[in-house]
Amino acid sequence: MPTNVILIHGAFADSTSWEGVIPKLVGLGHRVIAWANPLRSVAGDAAALTSLVRSLDGPVLLVGHSYGGAVMTNVPRDAGDIVGLVYVAGFALEQNESAGDAASLAPGSTLAETLQPVPLADGGVDVYILQEGYHAQFAADLPAEQAAVMAVTQRPVTQTALSEPSGATPLWRTVPSWFIFGELDRNIPAGAHHVMAVRANSQHTVEIPGASHVVGISHPDAIVQVIAQASGSRSSVDA
Repeated sequence: MPTNVILIHGAFADSTSWEGVIPKLVGLGHRVIAWANPLRSVAGDAAALTSLVRSLDGPVLLVGHSYGGAVMTNVPRDAGDIVGLVYVAGFALEQNESAGDAASLAPGSTLAETLQPVPLADGGVDVYILQEGYHAQFAADLPAEQAAVMAVTQRPVTQTALSEPSGATPLWRTVPSWFIFGELDRNIPAGAHHVMAVRANSQHTVEIPGASHVVGISHPDAIVQVIAQASGSRSSVDA
């Protein structure tokens, strides 16, 4: 039975960020779903993702970019036949840790100074990356014209979601994980990615020289290679 590969985008992006990997994964015989992450709250977004996972037959591989990693970390182990987790510059959060906490596991993040808050009617706050700073902050290894379009089409995340503590049972404790990220990630420093990979007992960790936070867009072949490795492994890890 083919593996269901669920691609989970993060904040300041959308499902089109997976355009470079989708045809390649389909060509490998996978069923691919580029899920529209609500970007509202870790617990609420994880509940929505869990519903999708429960609806699928066969093995499921979760692939999360940035905040999408935080969301998939909070899917319960019994949601389905989850065979692996691929963190693409993603947050593999520890119990009670927020995305903001994890980005500070090593120095180097410059995200906070580029954020633009937008108050919401319900009292919450959405945050965007300022369009004029988007290229340098988020996607420095992409052409300026491509980054400019992404800056305009970015989807905001709530301020609450970025500071929300993760749940009590990280999925990476019982499901094998793989990590791939860029050397020059300015949202989540490479040092923080290494900390998360080590504590999650990563099966394989790849740091792409010169790559930005959007390593899934700038290096799609490397992402597909890691996904192919992960989809071929069904071994569990110790809790």
